[in-house]
Order: sequence, then C-alpha cells, then structure tokens
Amino acid sequence: MANRFVLNETSYHGKGAIQSIADEAIARGFHKAFLCSDPDLLKFGVAKKVTDILDAKGLAYEIYSDIKPNPTIENCQHGVDAFRASGADYLIAIGGGSSMDTAKAIGIVAANPEFYDIRSLEGVAPTKNKSVPIIAVPTTAGTAAEVTINYVITDTEKNRKMVCVDVHDIPVVAVVDPDMMSSMPKGLTAATGMDALTHAIEGYITKGAWALSDMFHIKAVEIIAGSLRDAVANTPKGREDMALGQYVAGMGFSNVGLGLVHSMAHPLGALYDTPHGVANAIILPTVMAYNAPMTGEKYRDIAKAMGVEGVDAMSLDAAREAAIDAVRRLSEDVGIPADLKEIVKPEDLDFLAQSAYDDACRPGNPRDTSVAEIKALYESLI
Repeated sequence: MANRFVLNETSYHGKGAIQSIADEAIARGFHKAFLCSDPDLLKFGVAKKVTDILDAKGLAYEIYSDIKPNPTIENCQHGVDAFRASGADYLIAIGGGSSMDTAKAIGIVAANPEFYDIRSLEGVAPTKNKSVPIIAVPTTAGTAAEVTINYVITDTEKNRKMVCVDVHDIPVVAVVDPDMMSSMPKGLTAATGMDALTHAIEGYITKGAWALSDMFHIKAVEIIAGSLRDAVANTPKGREDMALGQYVAGMGFSNVGLGLVHSMAHPLGALYDTPHGVANAIILPTVMAYNAPMTGEKYRDIAKAMGVEGVDAMSLDAAREAAIDAVRRLSEDVGIPADLKEIVKPEDLDFLAQSAYDDACRPGNPRDTSVAEIKALYESLI
C-alpha cells in the first residue's frame, strides 16, 4: 500500500513572518477576510498585530470571535452562518487550536454545505470540495493545526470530542511567527509545548509510522526537548525554536496519526474542559510505559533526542525507561501536574474508558488495547 503525505502549500517562519499575510492575500486575489480569533486575543491586542497589517494595505475583513477553548458544533454552525452573511472569500485564523479548528470547520462546511450538521464530518469525511482558503496564524506552539489535516470539535450533547480528518481542510498558508506567541503565559506555553511533544512521540511510534514521518518526528522531539524550558521562560530563541518544533511535529503526525495518549486526553477535554496539552502531558509517560514492549528500538532514539547521555550503552529496557524518565522530567520542569487526581471523578471512569476506546486516534496505537486496560491506565493516574 502506498504511503500518502500531505502538506500545506506555503509556510512562513520566523520573526516578522506576519508581514507576509497581506502579500499572500493580494497575490491570491482575495477580497475580504473572515478573521477567526478568540475574545482574549482580541482583548489583549494579539490579533491587532494582524489587523494592523491588513488595515495598512487597505484589505477588508470581518472579525468572528464566538470561539471557545474546545469549539462546539454550535460555535461552528454559527460561524458558517456568519461567514455566509459576511461576503468574505477567505479566512484568517489567529490563535491556538481552537481558533484554527473552528476556521477549518467553517471553511469545510461553507464549501460543502451538505455537512452543516457538523457531526457528519467526524472521522474521514467524504467531502468533495476544498475548504474556503485559510491563512493560519498560530499564537501557541503546540497543536500545529496550521499544517495538519485534522481538527477537533466537541459534541456537548454526548460529552465527546469528534476528531475530523480531511485533506481538504489544510490551510493554504501557514504563518508561524514567534512574535505572535510571546504573550503566552507560562502555563499555556508549557501545556501546548507538551502537546507538541506528544504529537512527535506518538507519531514516531504509531502503527502508521514510516521513514518520511520518522524523519520529522525525531527531529521535532530534539527541537522541543531543547527549547520548551526556554520557551516557558519566554526567551526569544526558546519561542522561535518551539514554534518550529511544533510545526515539524505537525508535518509528521498529520500524515500517520497518533495513539492512545490523545484518545485518553480527548474525553477529559469534552467532559471536564481540561486543557488538551495538560491532559496529554499527564498521560504521556504512563502510556509510553504501557506501549514500550511494542516499540522496538524507537525509545532509544527518543532518549537520544531528549538529550539523555550514554543511551547506546544501555540495555533496551534501560533505554526505554530513560526515554520515559526524560519526558517525565521535562513535564515536571515546566510545571505540569503529575496525575489526574484533581481532574477525574472515579464515577466517570467507565465513560472515559469507553470514549477513549472509541476515539479515532486509538487504532493507531502501537499496542492493541481494550476498554478494561484503558480504564486501568486512568485508574493508575488518580
């Protein structure tokens, strides 16, 4: 079977990259932007960095800010209606995964109106048309939604997150400017950074992994492990390196999938509104230990990329433990909680385990699992 690899058309990286937004819009003949950004980014002037550029070039736009941390079906439908009424012909998504996921859903449904219910987009949806063009401007270094074919929408009626996978949703332009991330608080920087590390590690060991995706993932582990602590300290180089590292991870996992860490994190976000990166970071070491027997030599590679010394001389079991310990230390150093005791209610364990098993990321996990084993993993963390 052929291995497919899909990337976005164009990306800009580095300090000042947002200056390219107006040039791209003009070159592509766009007339009016539907600008998706959350209320806080508008309130604190982060989105204004982009609108100032549009204003300077006389480019028209309309702002849409009905965006929640875990975007819902209703948010997306409202956005589709507002987009249709706006007369816009492209979208600019400014924010973290929530803004970009909302923009992706709006763009897909606007171009494929038969999917207006949103629920029919779950999994690999049979859309026929490319999304309305999206220029994606991340303000967090974690989700890599600007370069992936994935987005996640919450179904509040069923308390579950829907993972949507569609090659038609990928933004045409990604603008990865570390200056857009400089105002992120430490906690958010840590959480999104650990989300990016989870993407890299899960993508490296997933069942679909192959040589091309491995190249991206192991490099992403190296960059993230070497820069996240500095990014949390808000150093310019730490910010810039993390912006690149999370993007590189996205180039890989978008094409080969993830695994059980994400499957277990998604229900926590849907049921408790737990920040996605925090959930991933807490769960990651435990699931790495669970998956270790099915990963061959890959944890040795991860340990090296994480900066562990003397890995080549270690036994396989010791190298695997070194990789897990390095992840755990990084998580602790950036202030992530060690367990789920303050999050999970014991009476919800059956629901969480079944939801995680049903999640679209679970089949990619290197170790086959069951509802009972997933429940035991949750129990070990509370």
